[in-house]
Amino acid sequence: MHDLTHPITSGMQTYPGDPSVTCTPALRIATDGVSVGHWGLGSHTGTHVDAPAHVIEGGRTLAEVALHELCGEAIVLRVEVGEGSPYGLAELEAAVRLPARLSPIVVIDTGWASYFGTDRALLHPYLDGSAAAELLRRGMHVLAVDTHSPDPTHLESELPVHRTVLGADGLIVENLTGLAALSPRARVGFFPLRFGGDGAPARAVAFAE
Repeated sequence: MHDLTHPITSGMQTYPGDPSVTCTPALRIATDGVSVGHWGLGSHTGTHVDAPAHVIEGGRTLAEVALHELCGEAIVLRVEVGEGSPYGLAELEAAVRLPARLSPIVVIDTGWASYFGTDRALLHPYLDGSAAAELLRRGMHVLAVDTHSPDPTHLESELPVHRTVLGADGLIVENLTGLAALSPRARVGFFPLRFGGDGAPARAVAFAE
């Protein structure tokens, strides 16, 4: 199995405006006989899954998302675009021609995971909203990216990709890493913590062929 997950650590980078991450000891073996940690974090920390309820009033929460929706065959699309640049179907098809019918899970590898934790991570390329709509039309149900967001990462963004994908009752996975190890077709699984809200950190894996 290939781990596609960023580790959760105290003080790690989060989306601008999201809660900071703290990981501190609550109990210690020396004084309490056991070791227990205390975590403080937002629901969209690190590698995580967005449920429709994240941006859609009355949308499904993670409690209503079945695990099978987040597991299965994925098409892995690699794009080479510059800092803060949009990409669409033309860029997605530069490496491989998109089939008329897509796998339910579409994974986009921009290479930007290597900047996670740095200022440049927030200047990642982003998907064009009309391209997201076309991916949905071709059968996508889960959009998974290696960036903080498939939209531009700043508080002024209108989140067109989020509203398109989550508005269609789809799901979004953000902040994947290790995608270079995947073939153009891969079996993946995204396993969010069972918080049942608008989103949750997840363990993301690809299954060896």
